[in-house]
Parts: sequence; C-alpha cells; structure tokens
Amino acid sequence: MITLERQSHISKALTSADTRAEVVTALSHITSQFGFRYFMLTNAPVSTDTLLEPLIIESTMPNAYISAFDHNHFLKICPLVPLLKNMVLPLCWNCEPGRAEGSKPEFPDALRNLLHAHQMCTGVAMPLQSSDGSNYVIHLGGSCPLLTLPELNEVGMLLLQAFTIYDRLRRQEPATTKLLTVRELEVLRWTSQGKTSSEIASILSLSDHTINAYLNKAIKKLDCVNRTQLVAKAIRLRLIS
Repeated sequence: MITLERQSHISKALTSADTRAEVVTALSHITSQFGFRYFMLTNAPVSTDTLLEPLIIESTMPNAYISAFDHNHFLKICPLVPLLKNMVLPLCWNCEPGRAEGSKPEFPDALRNLLHAHQMCTGVAMPLQSSDGSNYVIHLGGSCPLLTLPELNEVGMLLLQAFTIYDRLRRQEPATTKLLTVRELEVLRWTSQGKTSSEIASILSLSDHTINAYLNKAIKKLDCVNRTQLVAKAIRLRLIS
C-alpha cells in the first residue's frame, strides 16, 4: 500500500474509533503495516521504576519477553529510557552495535540477546504527553529494516493520532474505571479471594515482586494503608465484587 493510501486508511479507522479497544486494533494495524511484530503503550518510566510490567497499559508483546525483561531488571539499563526523556520525535533504533541511526543507543549484550530471541532487534519508540501532563511511550518492535525518514515521519503522525484519540476516550470514561489499570484490578481480585502474592504470581506467570508492585500502586491510587483496606475500599467503590 502506498504511503498516502495507507495513511488515509488508518487515519479513517482511528477517527471512527468509539472505544479504546478499537484504537488498540488500529495500533496493531499500524504495527503490521510498517513491518513490526508487536506494539506496547506504557507510562513513561521515572527514576524509581524498576519493572516494565507495571508500566504497561496496552501491549501485544510476548509475556515471556516481558517476564524475562523484568527478571533481569533491564529497565534500569535499557539505553532507550534516558534518550526518550529528551525527545519529542519518534526514535528508530536497531540493537546491533553501530547500526542505529540518530543517537545510536548501545544495548548491553544480555538485552540484545533477549531482543534477538523474540525477533525484536529493530524498533520505534515515541514519547507522548497526555492533555493532563502525564507522559507515555509507544514502542513498536520487530525484525524489519530500519525505517526511512519518510516512513518514520508517517508512523510518528499515525502514532500521535492514535494516542490522542485513545487518551480522549480514556478521559471520557467514568472515573471509577480509570482508578486502576486492568492488571491492577486483576491482581486485586485475586487478593480479595485470599490469594497471596506468590499464589497470584503463579496464576499470572509473573514474579512476586511484580505482583507486589501492582498492589503497592493500587494502595497509593486509592489512598489506602494496607491490602485489607485496599480490598474493602475497592469493593465499596464497586471496582471489584
């Protein structure tokens, strides 16, 4: 599909989206149209973040990749994190030494091996900001060649449009649906059923540390002091039954 035709087709799908799920479907289409395998929308990491999983909002990345990424604490050494703090345009990268354009991020060998194992040696990362000032990042990953500058400009415009619509739909939802993420609610439901962090980690194929991170974030969001109060308040707000 030629550039104008592709851009017009995807833009129409985004403009007609009435739900976040429809935007996610359009993001998956953008991902495949530019030769990538996966996409991921995350909160932008800050200095206190140590894990990727709690930052994820929407993703088609393999669970095995995310688990291995967090198990090895790669967020702290990922070269894309500091670069994106100072960027407003999309960054196209390749994990091979000396092959990335622009700022040429240097990937540690262990992280490069993980990316190769999941066929994600090339990617695009784009920092974004919500109308409320919150910072986010959209990642595309795959094994395609580096994008040309016109392709990078095109994908950047489409990702910006997708995020703008996604963010608007998110803000229009009832307040109670936005308090906790889908994963935080999932962990909270298991907690309300008496499951320990270790048991929930086993059920969801995550680490104990990741489960505790979800619960701690939920505790802060609902202004609670412990898990017991968290469960009680979530039931009172009808976030869980």
